[in-house]
Amino acid sequence: MKKTLTLVMALLLTLALVLTGCGGNANGGATPEPVTPTDSGTDPAPVETGDDDVIKVGIFEPLTGANAAGGQMELEGIKVAHSLVGEVLGKKIVLVEMDNKSDDVEAVTAAERLVNSEKVDIVVGSWGSSVCIAAGDTFMNAKVPAIGTSCTNPLVTLDNPYYFRVCYLDDFQGTLLANFAKQEGYKTAAVITDVSDTYAIGLKKYFVDAFGAENIVAEAQFNKGDQDFTAQITSVMAANPEVIFAPSGYAEAGLMMKQAADLGYNILFLGADTWETEVMFEVGGVATENCRFTTFFDADAAPTPESTQFLTAYEAMFGGKPKGAVTALGYDAYMVAIAAIEKAGTTDGEALQKALTELDVTGVTGRCVFDENGDAVKNQAIIKTVQDGGFKYISTVVVD
Repeated sequence: MKKTLTLVMALLLTLALVLTGCGGNANGGATPEPVTPTDSGTDPAPVETGDDDVIKVGIFEPLTGANAAGGQMELEGIKVAHSLVGEVLGKKIVLVEMDNKSDDVEAVTAAERLVNSEKVDIVVGSWGSSVCIAAGDTFMNAKVPAIGTSCTNPLVTLDNPYYFRVCYLDDFQGTLLANFAKQEGYKTAAVITDVSDTYAIGLKKYFVDAFGAENIVAEAQFNKGDQDFTAQITSVMAANPEVIFAPSGYAEAGLMMKQAADLGYNILFLGADTWETEVMFEVGGVATENCRFTTFFDADAAPTPESTQFLTAYEAMFGGKPKGAVTALGYDAYMVAIAAIEKAGTTDGEALQKALTELDVTGVTGRCVFDENGDAVKNQAIIKTVQDGGFKYISTVVVD
């Protein structure tokens, strides 16, 4: 009896293995789920998908580290777009997620894994300009086009014909913020800059150029991860500025505004797109309600066919509204990637690069045509603030 039972169990196990090996799909042919390679510090085993039958879109985002909140928001937008368009050229689309860990060195490793181990056809991402700049040569040398999401520093695409982006640039939003401050009647400003971040350094330059160096009454610096800004705040406030421009990450911005309020200063803080992350007001509390910042999209702005489709699909997948505008950029970047593949009729890297230079598409964040540098030509930005523990739409600023 015991031998018979053992034999039966062995036969059942063999049958199960055979059925599994026949390619049974619990999703019944549904769009493949995103694939996240194991990250153990060494190159993970490539995802076995039967490459001839699928198209791989590499997701290059900070899913951990200092910028993880931004990367996760962009990933949500990519997943929403993937849920709507999960097939192109008659092939399933597989998302291959790779964490760049908010770190320039790790970004190069992540990029190498995407192009060498995973052999992705096209890349979407990233939040953060520094990681994109670091990884840019890897994508270019492999001739794998990358479509940036919210990487706004001009150096991302400079001299790299294989890096594109769907966001506007720092020269655009830095200039717009300076003009906004002047239009609001502010004549003097102080600047507190994260000098360890290429993004912040670039924003500072464009803001100062547009506002007028003669109108910058004080400057201070800090490094990413700093948590005590009392010295910088006290120093710049001694010059009596009317407004403070603080190009920085969201956590540092929240801390800075809270500490300024704790010191008794009631002054307007200006910032850019990175501020639109809930961590900012979770850290800074009510002090963040006295701020203005630029961003790319707002669910409460006038709807378009593209934004309606995006918001409806987002609510179905995640519930509610997106927490930040970068979610819409993730969506747009994925849709641009698919449009390029359709236009090229192939996943050949050189053909995709050429197709991207010829695209003219309308996305959730507006029309997207790439210039000679691979930068999206945009003519508007959203101004937001924080109100009652949430982000609030202020206005849409159109630049001629």
